[in-house]
Amino acid sequence: MNSVPKGKLLALVAALLALALAAVALVLVLADVATTSTGLTNGAQQIASPPAGAGGQDKRLPDLGRTLATDSALYRTGRLADVNCSPGELPAQSITAYRRFLTRVTNCLNKAWGLQFRKAGLTFAKPRLRIISRQVPTPCGAWNAGADGVYCSTDRTIYMMIGKDQLRNPFPLGISRLVAHEYGHHIQQISGIWGYYWAARTGADKARRLQLSRNSELQAECLSAVFMSTMKGTPLVTDSDWAYTVDWFRKNGAKGWPQNDHGKGATQAAWMTRGFNRGGPGACNTWAASPRSTR
Repeated sequence: MNSVPKGKLLALVAALLALALAAVALVLVLADVATTSTGLTNGAQQIASPPAGAGGQDKRLPDLGRTLATDSALYRTGRLADVNCSPGELPAQSITAYRRFLTRVTNCLNKAWGLQFRKAGLTFAKPRLRIISRQVPTPCGAWNAGADGVYCSTDRTIYMMIGKDQLRNPFPLGISRLVAHEYGHHIQQISGIWGYYWAARTGADKARRLQLSRNSELQAECLSAVFMSTMKGTPLVTDSDWAYTVDWFRKNGAKGWPQNDHGKGATQAAWMTRGFNRGGPGACNTWAASPRSTR
């Protein structure tokens, strides 16, 4: 009997998973706060419950879609493409410059990840970017208090807020890292990884849900670092600024998460370093990693 090619098998699994999840009405909100030159702050994650009447799901679904997370074709695409990203200067007190900077970074992310999806043989879709000056509700729910960036999977939009603090004291590397982190959640969404994440959460106990959350957040941070590595040695990503950012997460990354749904500070720093040093999404497979490395 002829075997089914692995790529076609994964595509079939993805299609079956998408159909099964359609009734669940996936709604996810993930947010992180942008960084400034005087300090870095974490954000928040909020996951809404499935709508009423969404029961009766196939209990085999988590196992069916697990391959999409643990063996994604993205992991075999090598280093992320260097698209010569150069978003320009980000002077203080210029909302025009801030908007231009965010747009250019997002365009760089679109180019780099578009090429990577093409290498993986996966369908790519750009996220929307919405730049706002005040907190707004999203299709995923109310804005998370204190957050400067949100990715909503319902409308596949990255919401970036430009507040007075950001205008007064911008930190270009930190702002780029935040956009790339939220973009990482978009990558999880369109690649099917989040499909497994949501299905596996259904019926899971608290400890398992926290572990799944850590897998998702640590992967997004690793994917962010992969993108940042393409600009290593440029004025945007100097060795000293990157070392400062990683060290801040090592010391403070877990302080805003008493339930440990994002990973300990040292764990966050480790996945950031791993993604930055290796430079490809294959470094970010948190779903197949040992629980010890994602605690």
